[in-house]
Amino acid sequence: MTSDLSEEEAARRLPPGQHAAKEKFPVLDLGIRPDIPKSEWRLEIGGLVEDPVTLDWETFAALPRVKATSDFHCVTTWSVLDAAWGGVPFSVVLERVRPRSEARFVLFTSYDGYTTNVPAESLRGDGVLLADSLDGEPLPVRHGGPVRVVIPQFYGWKSAKFVKTIEFRAEDEPGYWERRGYSDTADPWKEERFRPA
Repeated sequence: MTSDLSEEEAARRLPPGQHAAKEKFPVLDLGIRPDIPKSEWRLEIGGLVEDPVTLDWETFAALPRVKATSDFHCVTTWSVLDAAWGGVPFSVVLERVRPRSEARFVLFTSYDGYTTNVPAESLRGDGVLLADSLDGEPLPVRHGGPVRVVIPQFYGWKSAKFVKTIEFRAEDEPGYWERRGYSDTADPWKEERFRPA
């Protein structure tokens, strides 16, 4: 994460209501941090897809990889600029499982029981990853390791940590925070923090 930005440049990149994090990268979660050995880790990708797959660590690690730098905006108003992620581009996942035309939504479920929902189309965005590194180091458990989702165009709660299953669906289903009043669309530039009253 780059800290040599001018105040003016940093302010330009901050969505409304956000401020640059004072810590290197604050941590928020449900208070459960499952430490899954890579030998036991599995990622199941299914639902409305032509080729469902369950990846073990060896198979996941062999997929094409990229480094992607993006800004990370938390709904609690802090932002981390220039988070340096590494991992598998979501475009690779989409090519592998081939979602059906009726698969308009995706539900992520994590090893800690967390869930969140996104439109399937959002997974085609720039910088959308299954990330297993941060700042060139293996992704630590506190940041959702061994693998988390990164969807930089949304508030951070859509970037599920400890990802376990990815299910493509025809109908939307609210996730953990969405059921508690948070926005389904979660666009930080529009301050879509909560569902309209």
